[in-house]
Amino acid sequence: MEQWSKESEKEILDEWLSSDRFAIKMDGRPFYSIDTPPPYINTPIHIGHATTYTIMDMFARFKRMSGFNVLFPLGLDKNGLPIEMAAEKRFNVKLKDVDRESFIGMCRKVLEEAGAVSLSSFKRLGIGFNSWKIGTGLGEIYETDSEDYRALTQATFIDLWEKGLIYEDERLNNYCPGCKTTLADSEVERKEVEAFLNYVRFKLKDTGEDVVIATTRPELLCTAAMVIYNPSDQRYKHLNGKTAVVPVFNIELKIVEDEEANPEFGTGLVFMSASAGDQDAIRFLRKRNIKPVMAVGPEGLMLDIAGPLKGLPTRKAREQMISILREGGFIERQEEFQHSVPICERSKDEIEFIAMPEYYVSQVKLKKKMLSLAKKVDFYDESSRQILVDWINSISIDWPISRRRYYATEIPLWHCTSCGRSFVPPKGRYYRPWMEKAPVSECGCGSTTFRGEERVLDTWFDSSNSPLYILRYSKDDSFFEKHSPCTLRPQGKEIVRTWLYYTLLKSYLLTGKPIFRESWIHFHVVDEKGKKMSKSKGNVVNPQEILDRFGAEPFRLWCAMEGNLEKGDFRCSFERIEGAGKTIVKLWNVAKFISMFPVWEKPEKILDLDAWILNEMNEIVIESRKRYDAYDFHNPSARIRHFLWETFASHYIELVKNRAYNRDAKFTEEEQRSACYALHCCLDVILKLWAPVIPFITFRIFKELRGKDIHFEDFPVACKKARIGFSSEDLAELNRQIWKSKKEKGLSLRAEVKKATIPKKFRAIGKDLVFTHNIIGLSWGPDIQVEL
Repeated sequence: MEQWSKESEKEILDEWLSSDRFAIKMDGRPFYSIDTPPPYINTPIHIGHATTYTIMDMFARFKRMSGFNVLFPLGLDKNGLPIEMAAEKRFNVKLKDVDRESFIGMCRKVLEEAGAVSLSSFKRLGIGFNSWKIGTGLGEIYETDSEDYRALTQATFIDLWEKGLIYEDERLNNYCPGCKTTLADSEVERKEVEAFLNYVRFKLKDTGEDVVIATTRPELLCTAAMVIYNPSDQRYKHLNGKTAVVPVFNIELKIVEDEEANPEFGTGLVFMSASAGDQDAIRFLRKRNIKPVMAVGPEGLMLDIAGPLKGLPTRKAREQMISILREGGFIERQEEFQHSVPICERSKDEIEFIAMPEYYVSQVKLKKKMLSLAKKVDFYDESSRQILVDWINSISIDWPISRRRYYATEIPLWHCTSCGRSFVPPKGRYYRPWMEKAPVSECGCGSTTFRGEERVLDTWFDSSNSPLYILRYSKDDSFFEKHSPCTLRPQGKEIVRTWLYYTLLKSYLLTGKPIFRESWIHFHVVDEKGKKMSKSKGNVVNPQEILDRFGAEPFRLWCAMEGNLEKGDFRCSFERIEGAGKTIVKLWNVAKFISMFPVWEKPEKILDLDAWILNEMNEIVIESRKRYDAYDFHNPSARIRHFLWETFASHYIELVKNRAYNRDAKFTEEEQRSACYALHCCLDVILKLWAPVIPFITFRIFKELRGKDIHFEDFPVACKKARIGFSSEDLAELNRQIWKSKKEKGLSLRAEVKKATIPKKFRAIGKDLVFTHNIIGLSWGPDIQVEL
């Protein structure tokens, strides 16, 4: 066997890529499917992708070795806002300033430039997807902007439309002025910002006295709808039913009791705006049946109703309103104030709330059912289930699925220009209504003119198709019925409320059942100090840099050894990855040593020392299978590593190598056979246990020594345990004491031991002990005694 180096991986990879070695073959084996999260490819994959896809690959490889027919395709997400934002940056344009077809062309150009690097990283990592061919076949790489994928997205829309589960309505929604589109609640984050809490004087119409109300958004006074206080707040009981007048705008507001008011906020009196300042305000308007009034337009500028603030961006309008109020004597005081504001998860712009006609999928009435479905999915780790449950409980509005963007799947609708009736086309192909004729020639009202829908679908409406797509929903009904639901959904915790939830919701609405059985939820990969990686901090790690420096195998072993990613963040450490590389070298050296000995069939008699190491190996097989089945590759890998370095190499090999060599024929052939059998058996098991984790080196060793592809071998099974009179701890302690005695005397470990008294439980391995420790006189007693 030659030396192992990171350059060895390329030769193996070239061999692997020469054929679709993991292509799906419908041969009767039990089916196992992984609904991989399609990464955006507008930028090359990051260290988080590299880590999580490597771990997913371990799942797939283990299941293949366990006898499953594994569906493990790669999807590439090429739809939606991230692609459009990358195109705007790349070409220095704004979507609304470019015609639709030209902008779509720019998006495609961005995607062409970025895709190759991502695929290269996945290949070099040794990810064993079913295929590296981009196409529409089972297990092939799919792209979410392909006509085939978009046709499925539109087919699901058509199905839900015909079931009456999609409707159009005009209501206040989250709106991103930067992205210029409606957002679902799941696409909104919160950010702490510094602001002023402005204490504003309102006049009571009934008595002429002043009441003071605190607000962070005085620019919304123009749409003030009501003043509220908490029923428990005794300070304001006398104001119930009275009327307050808004300064500057002279709007008359009823003062009423409502539990939404927080007595601890400001003065305890709160004005509620009909244009809403946050999601809580939207819920309040719905509860009170108050008709929304827009103060801010789609461009993020104040509308006519704002009077002197018209045309100003909201932040400037806020400053201007404060100046106007101060000049009029309406500001009692200001306090510096830190509060949480809603922001777009992508552009990070502060959210406004704008009423626009949008399409919605019903979900509020299904909350109980969704909670029930959440209980039917097995979560790894179990604690992650609560993330989904909490999100479902927080839902208060239906899912807005229409967006005013370009690079996404078009909504497949045409509208009669006379009566407004909407028509969906037949399923089966991809439609672009904004540039195609309607699927009908005449409306029921007699009109023959139609307007194609120009809006597109939310990217999560696309992404939530992924398990349906890989299981060939609406394309191969018999295959879908036989192989759904998908076995595993692996994904990050931050998109539980989006990708996981919307997938469960949509699949239930379409099929009446959950679309996956299990979900593995992972945390994040952070820098060595535990900080989130970002370009602005300069702490982003490029997977290509790791692969160039260390190769794939140290990185892959680090992924398994670093910890349980479903229980906490990983700290990316070059030092620890380099440390994992030492174990790779150790495995190679152990295999090279064992390769010197002949491979014999299992002898009739296994000596006790060999039975002991086989017992130890057997325990690791049992734990590994159990843990791997639960998507835990950390604990088994840690135990295998300890076994390799300590139990196997430091103790067993030291004790057995004289018998394996048998240079002076001091052992019988039967004793030598037992040693060689155990050495090769343990090596084979170690290689098979670690084949899902470190596939390159295990492939090379097994092929050189056994002439077979280890990745098509069966995963090890536990054997019957032999009875041994001593434990691993006992044997390790015996060796340590003898070696320690020699070291303290400054002697070589091969130095003679004149006399040694050893406990009787080691009598069966006495011959191995004599030759290993060079013992001249051996006797048996209760304690270990060494005379040099």
